[in-house]
Amino acid sequence: MGDIGPKLIEVGWRANDNQSQVVHLAAAFADSHEWAAAGYSTPGRWIADTLEIARRTANEWIRVARCLRDLPATAAALEERRISFTKAKELTRSATPENERELLAITELTPANELGRAIAAWLQRHEPDAIIDARHARARSLRWQTEADGMVTFTARLPPAMAGALTASVDAEVMRHAQAPRESDSEWPSLAQQRADALVEVLSGGGTGIQTELILHVRGDGATLDDGTPITTTSVAGMIEGAFIRALIHDADARPINASSKRRHPTDRQRRVVKERDRVCIDCGGTGLLQYDHVPDYAESQHTVVEELELRCAVCHRFRHSQEG
Repeated sequence: MGDIGPKLIEVGWRANDNQSQVVHLAAAFADSHEWAAAGYSTPGRWIADTLEIARRTANEWIRVARCLRDLPATAAALEERRISFTKAKELTRSATPENERELLAITELTPANELGRAIAAWLQRHEPDAIIDARHARARSLRWQTEADGMVTFTARLPPAMAGALTASVDAEVMRHAQAPRESDSEWPSLAQQRADALVEVLSGGGTGIQTELILHVRGDGATLDDGTPITTTSVAGMIEGAFIRALIHDADARPINASSKRRHPTDRQRRVVKERDRVCIDCGGTGLLQYDHVPDYAESQHTVVEELELRCAVCHRFRHSQEG
């Protein structure tokens, strides 16, 4: 490694240390009467105005630091640079003095980008469904704000069952429009752009005629949505009434049973088998707009079997075939 990498690491951890100091000072300031003496109704308003940050950020600083007071092992790990501030902030959303040690061990071993799902999976195994469902009900929210470029940013927090139904509808609408012909010289929109258009279509009623399939995996260690998001069994039970249920059968080694076909396109059953086996794009690990790729191509094999299907996102799928061409 050259000179820049080590410098970036050191400066990055110093920034992490500074962030930790800032939030602790924010909480101490909130506990004082200085903000009230300055004529402010809340400490978050004073911090936001004085430091020119969003009020929501200021309130989050106060929340994190107050939580860390009751989580000494987490605070020590942050001070010793065993976890980043980003990880500590995520941990404070779920940790208690009773489960701190277990969740901290998960936090130290899990990449920051995957930490939320890892903690959720642990809580699902160790908390009663009623407690999880009640927490989700309290935490649900929808906010929006206008950005500097005139666009509006939405932030939604939804329980897994609600989120799963919404994302399934959006992606079904994306796939429906993906089949429509396009002019060869037109620029293909990104996945994020397609989903934005699909969300508006679904919410405005234009996509109410589409059929969606919400896949739930119920295993011995709990239930999840198709992307691995944990969901309580009581939520699953609440979705069964009025739903059309299909079961995916596994063999004695817990492998989904195969099915073969002379058709070019995989059957619904084959899709479920491949999705259960691969779960993510085998090239990039993505979970968006996954497609079923014949390897070798159908033109060569003239059949469709699970062993010759691989799960790839739309981008990796197109890239693989463009390289072959």
